[in-house]
Amino acid sequence: MTSHPTPPGFPDSPRDFLANWTASRGNLRNFLENTYLPPIDDEAQREAGEAAAAAAINEVYDLDLDSYAKGVDSVSGSFDAAGAKHITAADPDIPIDSGTAAFFDVDNTLIQGSSLISFGLGLARKRFLTFKQIRTIAWKQLKFRISGKENAQDVDKGRELALDFFKGRSVEDMVALCEEIVDNSMARRAYPGTRELAQMHLDAGQQVWLVTATPVQLAQILAHRFGFTGALGTVAEVKDGKFTGKLVGDILHGPGKRHAVAALATIENLDLPRCTAYSDSANDVPMLSMVGTAVAINPDRKLRDIAEDRDWLIRDYRSVRRAIRAYGLPALVTAAFSFGSWRFLLKRGGKEQ
Repeated sequence: MTSHPTPPGFPDSPRDFLANWTASRGNLRNFLENTYLPPIDDEAQREAGEAAAAAAINEVYDLDLDSYAKGVDSVSGSFDAAGAKHITAADPDIPIDSGTAAFFDVDNTLIQGSSLISFGLGLARKRFLTFKQIRTIAWKQLKFRISGKENAQDVDKGRELALDFFKGRSVEDMVALCEEIVDNSMARRAYPGTRELAQMHLDAGQQVWLVTATPVQLAQILAHRFGFTGALGTVAEVKDGKFTGKLVGDILHGPGKRHAVAALATIENLDLPRCTAYSDSANDVPMLSMVGTAVAINPDRKLRDIAEDRDWLIRDYRSVRRAIRAYGLPALVTAAFSFGSWRFLLKRGGKEQ
């Protein structure tokens, strides 16, 4: 890698620079102008500062400048949505294990199924969607529950649905709607085993963060209900108390999670080799690879293969997937329809008496 001269007044340590810049939550150019460089008339001076910033990010997190900057935007937007860095204060009776945290994916890791689809079904219950949209969402939920695989196209469409639906609506109204969706459908579908793992980290004095592609309001309400430290999610831009329909930072899916965790680690002074990450999907390998302990929860086939190859821990809390492996999908579908028909006939018979 080409070395660049350090500009006058620039921090010697890459970590010191990243801590100062990330905490400023501002544009890099403005940060360099206002903090470490004179007003930028000298193009060479500006280029040297940006090159030093890029080198610091590459050395600490093996990321490029743009990726890390998007991560900072995502984390800053998540903090703004919550109104604070932490959603739940640490238990004062538990000694803090400084520098450690656990990062949890949500979909099929913490809760059964897809949170974005739960969001869509919540909108359907409020009659905000058409029958065709409801049918599509229901099919994707069934497909996700059976296969355990995230479809990148489905994630993108779900994000577009959420951003488009939020556009022009008040933050207050959307938070109320998200609270209803979490309380009526998402919270009760949490895997007990995953919640126990999260509680284990909290009891050890460690931070627990949700890191998910779902709208940040949903993720933060879920984190609050479970007593987690905080949540990073996909952030929709807000102006004058209403959503604009634009995205802030990254979609927290795949590499976007890595970018956000890097920024969070800088802000919270986390030592990533002492941290743990949990996910069900091979899409999250970038995040899982950042930490000292990676755990595959209810893994898809590709992640299971990667976890076995890298000697990562594997935990499987699913019941439907285990039943499919034991009995086969056709037998289960037949049994489900038979059971459903039996219940329907019983109800109908009771009404006719």
